[in-house]
This record gives sequence, C-alpha cells and structure tokens, in this order.
Amino acid sequence: MSEFNKITFRKSLIEWYKEEKRNLPWRETSDPYKIWVSEIMLQQTRVDTVIPYYNRFIEAFPTMEELANADEEKLLKQWEGLGYYSRARNLQAGVREVVETYNSVVPETRDEISTLKGVGPYTAGAILSIAYGRPEHAVDGNVMRVLSRVLLIKEDIAKPKTRKIFEQAVSEIIDTQDPSSFNQGLMELGAIICTPTSPKCLLCPVRENCSAFYAGEQNDLPIKTKNKKTKALHYDVYVTQNDKKQFLMEKRPEIGLLANMYQFPMIEHALNEMDTIPVLQDRYGISFSKEIDLGPFKHVFSHLTWEMNCFVGHAIEESLLDTCRWLTIEEIKEVPMPVPMLKIWQAYIERGN
Repeated sequence: MSEFNKITFRKSLIEWYKEEKRNLPWRETSDPYKIWVSEIMLQQTRVDTVIPYYNRFIEAFPTMEELANADEEKLLKQWEGLGYYSRARNLQAGVREVVETYNSVVPETRDEISTLKGVGPYTAGAILSIAYGRPEHAVDGNVMRVLSRVLLIKEDIAKPKTRKIFEQAVSEIIDTQDPSSFNQGLMELGAIICTPTSPKCLLCPVRENCSAFYAGEQNDLPIKTKNKKTKALHYDVYVTQNDKKQFLMEKRPEIGLLANMYQFPMIEHALNEMDTIPVLQDRYGISFSKEIDLGPFKHVFSHLTWEMNCFVGHAIEESLLDTCRWLTIEEIKEVPMPVPMLKIWQAYIERGN
C-alpha cells in the first residue's frame, strides 16, 4: 500500500457519498436550525428511529421562534419515546439563546456556536460544515471508527482525550471545498460500510487508503475499553384506577433523570420479596386493592437498568400526593411519558382492561 493520500481519499469518499448516500429528510435542507435538530436527535439514537420523530418535531416547531416559545410539556410530548430527554431541554435552551442573543440566526463560528446549551464539539462542527460549508471537524463514534482503521490509530476511543487526536486528523484531511460532503461521507461510511463488526471492506470506496485493511487489522479496531456494568434498580409499578375511570399519574421532579415526565406510582425495593402496597398507600395517600399482575418489565438506560413488576388495581383517594393527578385515557395521551411507562401502558391497553 502506498502512503496515505488525502487527495485521493477525499475524492473517493465524496464521490461515493454523493452517489450512495441515504435519502434522509435533514439532507434536503441547509437550514442550520433543522440540521441542529437532526444532529441532537441522532445522538445515541438510530437513524431509522429518528426519521419520524424529526418530521413530527419540525412540523410542530417549524421555526426557532416556535420552539423557543413552546411549553415544556408540549416539547417533551414531541420527544416522547426518544429518551435522553435532557437533549430536548438543552436544544430548546440553545435555540432560545439564538433567538434572544443572535436575532434568530445560528452563529457561524465555532467559538460562538459552542457557547450554546447542548452544543458540543461534534454538533458544532456538523452544523458549521453542513449548513454553512465551513471546513470544521465533526467527530463522532462513526468517524473515530473509520479513521482508526484508515489511519491505523490505536488509541482507546473510550477515553475523552483521544477525541482530540481524531479532531486533528480530520482538520488535516478535510476537503475545504466541500466540507459538508466530506464530513457526512465519513459518517455515512461508518454507518453502512465501516461498521463496528464485519466491516464491508470489499465495498469500501477508500479501501486503497486504509492502513488497517492492508495490515489485516480492520476487525481489531477501534480499540475501546468496555464500560462498567450498569446498576440495577428494582421497582413495583402500580397502574391505579378510580371510580371515575381515571388513572393515578405522578409528575417526576424538575431535575434529574426523566425530569418532569409522567409515570405511574413506583416503589423502589430490594431484590428480596416484599409487599410494597402499604408503602404505596402511605406515600401516595390512597387506599389500593390489587386486581391483576401485569407482569415484569425491564428498561435499560445508559447507566442503570430498571427491573419492574407491574400491578393493576383500584384505588380510593384519601390524601393525594401534591405531585399526582388523576387522568383519563384521553388526558394520558397528551402528557409526556418515558419509554418504561409507555411499555407498561401499552401492555395495559392491549390487555383490554
């Protein structure tokens, strides 16, 4: 293999990208706001999952002004099911800053755009290169995987400091004439060709410039240490209905995990068997009678796992907790609920209670 040639690498990558790129809705615009929305949604979420959310979100908030002025409950409802809800809050906060400070024009420099809430180095580079054509690096997991193989970089990508190595590499080889296609090409290559396992090297447009391919090390890169095992929390969850066919729902605190989302009453307990109904009744100010065991549910977050046993029953209000509301089925459709609660609610509905 000849020495890495950035000119042929750029040319091969961009030509391939323009010919083979997937038809995605955020690729039909150069509006920095819409690109910003897509990049935030794509963090830790698969492309196929994001597409309908993106379309629905842009329909609900077609301009930055409408997102900036939106009620948080409406915002969270539009984000419902995507998870990592702090992304939505940070996006709104950042957009409000652009509306108020920059007269609704997304900044065009890395220094300025990086001051916005929720805009890290990758998001800044993606917006600047795709929307404004600036030759700025946009390094995510896909890009690090591709370049670790192409350039035979053996640093641990799980370490935050390693990102600087890849940012420097992109800065040195980026196509200054078409940085948008270059950066999106790297992302696309990592998504559909240079995949984490079993990379499709025979289909790769930049194989002739790939050091790992010629060294036979493509399956050994990138080097990434594994995260520690996630913590498991155990809950009993209660779908509780009153005589008016309303369901008891609790709004979570304003800060922390799943802030301001709605959930059914949850009682944390140890792994050992225990009756949590007395705790439920005392904490929520209700008298509860269990009727149905809805079964076990599990939800995995990035840092912990919820193991849930769910029960259905009838309740009489005594001295209801301030954070709780009785909601009809129609009202439940309007409030934002996290994925674990959506799973439970769907199971309840499908049971035909």
